[in-house]
Amino acid sequence: MSRLLQGAQFALAAHRINQLPADEGAEVAFAGRSNAGKSSALNALTNHKGLARTSKTPGRTQQMVAFSLPAPAAGGDGAAATRLIDLPGYGYAKVPLDMREHWKQEIDAYLHRRRSLRGLVLIVDIRHPLKEFDRLMLQFCADTRLPCHVLLTKADKLSRGAATQALAALRKQFAAEGLHASAQVFSASAGTGVEEAREAVVNLLRQPRERESL
Repeated sequence: MSRLLQGAQFALAAHRINQLPADEGAEVAFAGRSNAGKSSALNALTNHKGLARTSKTPGRTQQMVAFSLPAPAAGGDGAAATRLIDLPGYGYAKVPLDMREHWKQEIDAYLHRRRSLRGLVLIVDIRHPLKEFDRLMLQFCADTRLPCHVLLTKADKLSRGAATQALAALRKQFAAEGLHASAQVFSASAGTGVEEAREAVVNLLRQPRERESL
């Protein structure tokens, strides 16, 4: 299962949705607040340390970045294109307001219009409660029937017991609020949950399109 995400390659960086690869095949998008560990997660999942740029400066990803995957990732006859899409990190205060507004509009357009989108991987720092952006993403997925898988990143910063409790609390919150996302503990640096997350991403790529537009 894990080999299906290996061989990922940079395809292009898009400032606007109409600059992305042709809207065909299947893709999974990665979203999260700045400094939640999105780039590190992408690198760990693809076993490619230099695939997504990591930085100690939050907000480094300032475009929608497309990574192409080997054709077998989606199964079938191997003809359909498959991709991972790295969405701009959201919520970093030092990014100019006009740029943040542009990101917000483009992410919104992407999520509403992109027909090849099969699922969303939401990156959340396990040490912090859900933020407004996280809730918006989860609610959007629930409203449009877009599958969502949450990675509770930086789990190595907590004890195993505390990480397990954080995951249980999040799942309880999902149930209470009617959110139908799956979730897991994850650490790119320690390798925690990497295989589980790879399997989740591949399963999303293989999902038939059943989502609804708002």
